[in-house]
Amino acid sequence: MVGPSITKEKRDATNRRLKVGLVLLIGVSGGLVSLQADPTPEQIAAAVAVSLVIGAALTWFVVRTLEEFSPKR
Repeated sequence: MVGPSITKEKRDATNRRLKVGLVLLIGVSGGLVSLQADPTPEQIAAAVAVSLVIGAALTWFVVRTLEEFSPKR
């Protein structure tokens, strides 16, 4: 039988990068959307901060939900 082709450490590092990337993508997206309303720099920073919090919550929810369906290793 063939074992896994990736080590647990590499898998964990990749998962961590994907989670951080998703949070950052959502945060930057919130800042870019706020640019449509001609905001001040403080408003852009607030939009990015709120989007980062939302991104972290969404990532937590998605990861927790998908763990139910992933095979146990």
